[in-house]
Amino acid sequence: MLLFVGLGNPGRQHAGQRHNIGFMALDALARAHAAPPFRSKFQGLVSELTLAGERVALLKPETFMNESGRAVGEALRFYKLEPKDVTVFHDELDIAAGTVRVKTGGGNAGHNGLRSITALVGNEYRRVRLGIGHPGHKDLVLSYVLGPFAKSEQGWLEVMCEAVADQAAELVKGADAAFQSKVHLRLEAAGFA
Repeated sequence: MLLFVGLGNPGRQHAGQRHNIGFMALDALARAHAAPPFRSKFQGLVSELTLAGERVALLKPETFMNESGRAVGEALRFYKLEPKDVTVFHDELDIAAGTVRVKTGGGNAGHNGLRSITALVGNEYRRVRLGIGHPGHKDLVLSYVLGPFAKSEQGWLEVMCEAVADQAAELVKGADAAFQSKVHLRLEAAGFA
């Protein structure tokens, strides 16, 4: 059993924001693999499916970003999982828009959702870092991440979320480098890399 967590803020008013790209990726994954509808559980929304022969729970915390760890902690205890069984999909300012990187552990780079998860479950979980780019100055970061994706960004955003969904089985198999490579090739083929 694995736990895939998409980070974002709940509610319609946040749906298209850059900070919600983790939710977008998880929704794309659920659609691509015909997951059952999400239901309320663990202070979030949960669905379960089978990928590459492994049961995977999909979790979208509804605690707001700064408290994401509460929902993740509840799910970990319920499923009797360890941090190494968790993959978190989140927005990443420090890599170019439309770029995907995977790492396990490391710093939280000022990301409050990651900080909350690390505080409650430890640091040794995998992160799928979904690049949104940087606005250029630290004073602009808050309005940038809480702002909507521009129409000009919709192309790479859609291709990236679909590629992440289509290649999720690589993450289940622990083939992080293959996952990254295949997502990048898909973006490149669509003219976004």
